[in-house]
Amino acid sequence: MPQLILVNPWIHDFAAFDLWSKPLGLLYLASHLRQAGFKIHLIDCLGIRDAGTADQDSGRRPIRRLYGTGKFPRHKTSRPLPLKHIPRAYSRYGISLQSYVEEIRKVREPAALLVTCMMTYWYPGVQEVIRIFKEIHPGVPVILGGTYARLCPDHALRNAGADHVVLNDGMEAVRNVIEILLERGIEAEPRSEISEVRPYPAFDLLPGMEYIPILTSTGCPYRCAYCASRFLYPRTERRDPLDVLQEILFWNREYGISDFAFYDDALLTGADSHAAVFLEEIARRNLDIRFHTPNALHVREIRPEIAGLLFRAGFRTIRLGLETSDILLHHRMGDKVSEGEFERAVENLRSAGFRKKDIGAYILMGMPGQTVESVRETVLFSDRVGAMPYLAEYSPMPHTALWEEAIAASEYDLASEPLYHNNTLLPCWDELRKAEVPELRELVRRIRR
Repeated sequence: MPQLILVNPWIHDFAAFDLWSKPLGLLYLASHLRQAGFKIHLIDCLGIRDAGTADQDSGRRPIRRLYGTGKFPRHKTSRPLPLKHIPRAYSRYGISLQSYVEEIRKVREPAALLVTCMMTYWYPGVQEVIRIFKEIHPGVPVILGGTYARLCPDHALRNAGADHVVLNDGMEAVRNVIEILLERGIEAEPRSEISEVRPYPAFDLLPGMEYIPILTSTGCPYRCAYCASRFLYPRTERRDPLDVLQEILFWNREYGISDFAFYDDALLTGADSHAAVFLEEIARRNLDIRFHTPNALHVREIRPEIAGLLFRAGFRTIRLGLETSDILLHHRMGDKVSEGEFERAVENLRSAGFRKKDIGAYILMGMPGQTVESVRETVLFSDRVGAMPYLAEYSPMPHTALWEEAIAASEYDLASEPLYHNNTLLPCWDELRKAEVPELRELVRRIRR
């Protein structure tokens, strides 16, 4: 049986945090390929429990926090040439090089290597994963997919080191991968047809799972100017809510998982016929389950009855997409929040039983044309209304409505070098505004203390 190696690469960055971060697309692909008859060897370079994951710089294991979140292991590494001018430590986050090499060597004759990558500016981790693999298994084909490949295909083709780049998502990506393997003479024995039945992602291939990400839908009805969701998922598609329920019950029953993080871009849109259906069943069963929303909920959808259902179903980490309290800036970004809607959403959540510390508001910082005072006012507004502020640095992304404006505002060559998309750089702000960022961060820290 042909054996495929699937890799979630390291993060190379100035900072990284495990906020329920798992390569869900790669895990779905692993399940489909396993169904088709291939043997899968999965390597998660961001794994916490793998051998050799001690923080090599401090000699200690990374600190883990509530509900399965926490720090990644890290090892300081040299900054790429385009980032040499940034006076900050740059690190490889994840398992040690030795652990990765040992995992690669476990498969003596792999048929192919499949690699994913999420953020466009994390591609140095992809390059390193592929380079090491080719040194150990020369001549074996390498296939790259994921968000980086789809948003920056030309850069990925020229620079990643892969032999093939997949630009699709979902079942189209699965078919594309199978076609590439067949062209290379790689097929399962006996060859199986690709099942249209969506299997659960292959979390069983990851050791020591602390939480499970859940995706109940793809696509988003909103058109936020900074977000590439419309390009990545042109159609909004929803799973059967009872199928979602059965998946949650499966992971809880079979693997004892209590923490679930929703990866949806629009979890509560059309909730009455979707999210409310499976959440009512979860609430009725009174299970020891906790839900988290790292991708943020749309405030417009949080009616009193929905807020009450979230509380009864076991939601513990509520994140809201506030972005800014500046109404003029909201008009530029897509009018996702109208005047008064954020206040009503927070009041509904507080009335349902959530405390202020449970409710976080994502506040965008660093957008083209945005002022420091606008960010400060939004932080104070969030505090007054009753939600904890969380700064979310803007990362310019291709195929978004703000892309051309970001290019015009930035001193960096965003179009040719994805490393400059890194939100740590605040690439669309000048030095005067960047100089005031420490004061903004201290304001947020004081409020959250």
